[in-house]
Amino acid sequence: MLFFLLLLLVGPSWTQAAAPAAVQLAHLRCELLTNPEGIDATAPRLSWELSSPARGLAQTAYQLLVASTPEKLAADEGDLWNSGKVGGGQSGLVAYGGAPLRSRTRCYWKVRTWTTQGESGWSAPARWSMGLLNYLDWKGRWIGLDHAFAWDKEESHARLSARYFRKEFTAAKVVTQATASIIGLGLYELYLNGQRVGDQVLAPGPTDYTQGVKYNTFDVTALLRPGANAVGAVLGNGRFYAMRQNYKPYKIKTFGYPKLLMQLDVTYADGSHEVIKTDETWHATADGPIRTNNEYDGEEYDATKEMPGWATAGFDAKSWLKTELVQEPGGAYEAQMNENMRVMETLKPVALKPLAGGKFILDMGQNMAGWLRLRATGRRGDKITLRFAETLQASGELYVANLRDARVTDVYTLRGGGRETWEPTFVFHGFRYVEISGYPGTPTLADFDGRVVYDDMATTGEFATSNATINQIYRNAYWGIRSNYKGMPIDCPQRNERQPWLGDRTTGAYGESFVFDNSRLYAKWLDDIAQAQKADGSIPDVAPAFWRYYGDNVTWPGTYLTIADMLYQQFGDAQPIAKHYGSMRRWLAYMRANYMTDNNIVTKDKYGDWCVPPESAKLIHSQDPARNTSGEVIATSTYYHMLTLMQRFATVLGKPADAQEYAALGAKIKDAFNQKFLNAQTAQYSNNTVTANLLPLAYGLTPDAERGKVFQNITQKILVENTGHISTGVIGTQWLMRGLTAEGRPDIAYKLATNRDYPSWGYMAANGATTIWELWNGNTADPAMNSQNHVMLLGDLLIWYYEDLAGIKAAAPGFSQLEMKPALIDGLTSVKASYKSVRGEIRSSWQREAKRFTWNITVPGNVKALVYLPAKDAKDVTEGGKKASDVAGVKFLRMEGDRAVFEIGSGEYAFVAKM
Repeated sequence: MLFFLLLLLVGPSWTQAAAPAAVQLAHLRCELLTNPEGIDATAPRLSWELSSPARGLAQTAYQLLVASTPEKLAADEGDLWNSGKVGGGQSGLVAYGGAPLRSRTRCYWKVRTWTTQGESGWSAPARWSMGLLNYLDWKGRWIGLDHAFAWDKEESHARLSARYFRKEFTAAKVVTQATASIIGLGLYELYLNGQRVGDQVLAPGPTDYTQGVKYNTFDVTALLRPGANAVGAVLGNGRFYAMRQNYKPYKIKTFGYPKLLMQLDVTYADGSHEVIKTDETWHATADGPIRTNNEYDGEEYDATKEMPGWATAGFDAKSWLKTELVQEPGGAYEAQMNENMRVMETLKPVALKPLAGGKFILDMGQNMAGWLRLRATGRRGDKITLRFAETLQASGELYVANLRDARVTDVYTLRGGGRETWEPTFVFHGFRYVEISGYPGTPTLADFDGRVVYDDMATTGEFATSNATINQIYRNAYWGIRSNYKGMPIDCPQRNERQPWLGDRTTGAYGESFVFDNSRLYAKWLDDIAQAQKADGSIPDVAPAFWRYYGDNVTWPGTYLTIADMLYQQFGDAQPIAKHYGSMRRWLAYMRANYMTDNNIVTKDKYGDWCVPPESAKLIHSQDPARNTSGEVIATSTYYHMLTLMQRFATVLGKPADAQEYAALGAKIKDAFNQKFLNAQTAQYSNNTVTANLLPLAYGLTPDAERGKVFQNITQKILVENTGHISTGVIGTQWLMRGLTAEGRPDIAYKLATNRDYPSWGYMAANGATTIWELWNGNTADPAMNSQNHVMLLGDLLIWYYEDLAGIKAAAPGFSQLEMKPALIDGLTSVKASYKSVRGEIRSSWQREAKRFTWNITVPGNVKALVYLPAKDAKDVTEGGKKASDVAGVKFLRMEGDRAVFEIGSGEYAFVAKM
């Protein structure tokens, strides 16, 4: 029987072998990597996807071959690993189990499967390479220039120029393989014979460099030449120089001056090997064109200082300095397994308006994160100044009050002599508008491009409905999320903050995972959190801990657990749970020992339900006690939820005693919580805010007999007291939309989702927002905190879009099973969505008209789905024009209320139900 095996490699493609006639084969995926070079996992995990035009495809067994050469793999010789035929349906994250892997080893692999529709034949080959697994594999020394120069300024608004490094070497033989490994701190660009290596920007990923530093690896064989060669690197300041020096040192970590460790491993045709490494024979200068680079304040580039050919052999470097051997940063060397950032889109501006004084305002038409590329012709020494902002004043000038003291200004000095094109190297800005001054002549729209920069991850979701407001909010969320992916999830891209706050992503990461393949980013972030944990168990509110904020909350550090749970649920990856379980356990014990009373109430909460809609349009935070939820309610209920997650983790890891321990403590907390906070007469928790009532419902704290009454208090508060508007902040909004829907009122959730007056997501869109605001009243509040490009207030909105509107929900980890049960709401007539899961693409497109419900579904290979169709009886449902219960591969299970429940396997389906 004809079937197809679809295999995905996230990263550079590998030449495919011819496939059997009955099988189409694409790519493979190794350890979910973007770049398969330089893996330091000694047991990389391999994944593949299956699909077929025939329905019900399920894998029954697989075989993996891993070889040391392409020739051996082609001959079906797995000299590194032959798994043999392994029974079962696992098609993702299969751990390599072969011979021990050594540094620099190249591995070539393929897979075949046995399925309910026959055997696949072998896939096309793919490969990965091992990085430098041991400290002693790094042969070079750390080099740098550990001081400022005459043109630099070390102050709160630091001006530190980029460092340039170079070395020449000779390749005396025929090169068969060359691999470059680099740690460039804070940020680097690498060149070989004048050619830039890779298309990554702002690399490597940010970390606490005293705990861990990331290295990148590249295959540079094609860039080497016989004879004379040159390697060069430019270092920007990045987070290593802490963006500013002597700026709140009690709060902000600094790490020193930029520094470089790099080596080029060269293998020759005769089998000999040579290492070109950083050492005292390199030369350096800071007197190049990048005169200053600071993430908050901008980059200044003087093209008159350019050094043509500086990274090529034969360049005159007599004026350059000898490099200094410098202290290493202290952190362990780690292969960067998450994506580097890249220019992901180029955006054309939509308007250009003149201002007084020869200035112009450029409008990109979209709030974004990245930078501006310009083109100009002028005299040598002319300076073009670019200032960035999210909004304008009524006068048409930039509005910069909300940027605090970030100067966000780039300056380009022209070299003269013709048309010039420039874009910065070591900064990014959050902006929609750019003030341009000093431009030679009159600029036009064609002279500028917006360069959209974020982590090089795939967009995995699409979503559209019949409601224009929902569609606009989704688009705004899409732009906001990618604006704030910067090697870590940050809060905002524009002002003097840009920090990886944990609480912003507690549930947000889950919603984001439907839109982007964020699995590698968040796995890396869990490592950042672990590295920031103190020996006593305390976890900070910001990680990496660039800011020393150890507030000892439950809600913000609890993100450590919710992210691990998300990676397991959405991607089927239990490795983060296993890796971080001990640290999570230590944190829970720390909080219990320090902040839990003898009566099992957790007392510590610093932020409350952050950013509830305040009573005044000018306020940042509400001062009204009736609007604010008790910190003890938030802390105790959230701690209980953390125990529930730990029970799940302990079960996954086979630790039944731990699960029992968490369950026993949870039972005590549940009794104490209800005794203290639940009013038996009114069924109100605490002061009856939506959040106070919602959290115990969502976390399973509310006694079954009281759930209905507690929920009535929520609906009363929303519909009557708040006139159908949202009243929750960051904490409550994480459960709001799903909570309303689960309790049978998706219509209220829909009203909140489609409101266009204050406070609502639609209010933001109605007032010109193209991303998500930090505050519900972000256009009127005090400018000290009204970023217009945040994502924390999304809460569970995106989850609700995909799971409850589109009906795309994982019923088992990694989407091996689906629950497809879209909420049907008056006023919403269609939803069309897709999600590229780890098992393949899931599609759901439904339309509702009068008494008819039409639903087209695609289920990927090796997946089963339960579909809930609105019908009074199973006989009222057809598939492909036939009675559904009579169609092969469609199994009627039961009636559940007003839904007919069917089970289906992989394939494409066209259901029609009479309602």
